[in-house]
Amino acid sequence: MPEPGAAPGLVDVARRWAATLADTKGVSLPQEQLEQLLLDVAQDAVRTEPNHQPALLRFTKLYSASPVGIALADSDGVIVEANAALGKLLGCRPTALRGRPIADLGSSDHDVARLRSGLSQLRKLGQQTQQERLLLDHSEEGTLWVDVTLTDLPGDRPGSAYPVLMVSDANEIHLLQEQLLHQNVHDPLTGLPNATSFGNALETALAGSGREQVALVYLDVDGFKVINDGLGAGVGDQVLRGVATKLKAVFTGKHNGSVARLSGDGFAVLLRGEFTPTQVIALVEQALEELAEPIYLGGHGIGVSASAGIVVRPVTDGGPEELLRAAEIALHRAKEAGKAQWMLFDPELDARDRGRYQLGAVIAGALENGEFSLIYQPTVKLANTDQLAAVNAGLRWNHPERGELDSDEFYPLAQTTGMTIPLGRWLLAESLAATARWRRRFGEAAPDVCVRLPNRLATEPDLVLLVKEQLDRHSLPAQALRLCTDRESVLDPRGEVLDSFAVLSDLGAQLVLTISGSADLELIPQHRLPVRHVILSGAVIDALADGEDEADVRHLSQLVTRAKELKLRIGAEGVRSHEQAERLRRLGVLAARGSFVADSATGDEVDELIERHAH
Repeated sequence: MPEPGAAPGLVDVARRWAATLADTKGVSLPQEQLEQLLLDVAQDAVRTEPNHQPALLRFTKLYSASPVGIALADSDGVIVEANAALGKLLGCRPTALRGRPIADLGSSDHDVARLRSGLSQLRKLGQQTQQERLLLDHSEEGTLWVDVTLTDLPGDRPGSAYPVLMVSDANEIHLLQEQLLHQNVHDPLTGLPNATSFGNALETALAGSGREQVALVYLDVDGFKVINDGLGAGVGDQVLRGVATKLKAVFTGKHNGSVARLSGDGFAVLLRGEFTPTQVIALVEQALEELAEPIYLGGHGIGVSASAGIVVRPVTDGGPEELLRAAEIALHRAKEAGKAQWMLFDPELDARDRGRYQLGAVIAGALENGEFSLIYQPTVKLANTDQLAAVNAGLRWNHPERGELDSDEFYPLAQTTGMTIPLGRWLLAESLAATARWRRRFGEAAPDVCVRLPNRLATEPDLVLLVKEQLDRHSLPAQALRLCTDRESVLDPRGEVLDSFAVLSDLGAQLVLTISGSADLELIPQHRLPVRHVILSGAVIDALADGEDEADVRHLSQLVTRAKELKLRIGAEGVRSHEQAERLRRLGVLAARGSFVADSATGDEVDELIERHAH
């Protein structure tokens, strides 16, 4: 073909290609399809016309009418012709583009370099087509995202070629893609990076080397449900925006700090650089103070407290999963310690906790595999310590690796894993089965069985049904069962305990309350608890272990007197010696349990005690 800019013409081939382009039925052809059509026109013309002049006329006609912006350049990449579509796209006359190098259309140095690289690959490497999305300058509107295709067309002389630039508008598509990308990695409420974005940032931070430190802080708003439910979700959203703003103000700009929202009211902070745990703690304390300052919304001054878990370690010490887990554990400890405070991750505590959590995870399997057994603590009458007043039934875990585990080692874990109810159901069933066996064997000499209810079991709405099912199953009267609870369960805000105890009392079960002082004792008349027995526990009993201090004796005497006024039977737990038991007897305590009798007893040992009592 002649050099770009030569005179045009028209023959049958041009009519056929023009018809092809026009026959779009109102639908714009994709850029790639138009570009291929243009190239096919030129190649078809070269193949079918020995005389290049008609081919040039066909190509020029087509390129002039094309909706794709096109610039024809000389061998050095300088524009010699531009069609109307390119001028319209860049906000200028096509003639204004003549004489400009193609690369100079790029908006930034980066875009210019990419265009130059594309031209160079066309000339030196023989690559026929280069495609890029980049920014070009618009004469009035600044920059414009476009899809650019660089190719070349053969010249008159063998081996010669001339660059062709084809440009289509990609601005709206690119901005939409950028918006969707932003939405994918940012929280729509606060504008902070979301969990996905934060995870990527954490991996990047830990990919480095050297002596830099990385700190991860997990923050969780305490009691956010109260705000959300009490004042409405709209106010809750504004509070979360305020929390995000305050956290950014404290941490952004310090040690490459970034803040993200991970969950509903959970936030995370990532720091990297040279710092000490003390410096990180100072920032966290500042953030907690800022959050406590009220935000005024709709006439309400809303301040929030937050708990924080902090991990500080070298960037090379462990991967993202370990760092995240450590921060979660530290946050959990902060909440367990009373909330509204921070906790620094402690590897030694973590090692101990891992063992505990492993126990909690396998309780269900251990129960199914028969690893639990009953363990008893006899309660004897202080007037005659050879006589049983009752037998307290508890659980012991015969762990295949750790040996015998008492209930205080696994019940808190059962509470966390939801196994309290299954364990309580098993304890009731087995202890009532033992009671039924004792009654068949020893008759009236068989003791009552007392079961201590963990808080979760005491507040279980189906407690009455659970107890009645087991009593009926073993054909036992309700009077054979004592159910023991404490202050925490009685004061549970859900109120299930009071209702359940009223029904259980009507059935005939004996209810027992563990008390440590006058305030606990007064719960009985205050809530009209149908309690028959109280068990003195803790400091009030320990005070009489080694002697009879006047103030301690007076305190215990007052408790016993008040209990008698309420027509309650009085027992004690944690009694260590016969001397201590005798002091308690003189002060009016009727029965006791503790190491002065036996710390624990097996079923066979209880059988011996009952038999001794029976004779």
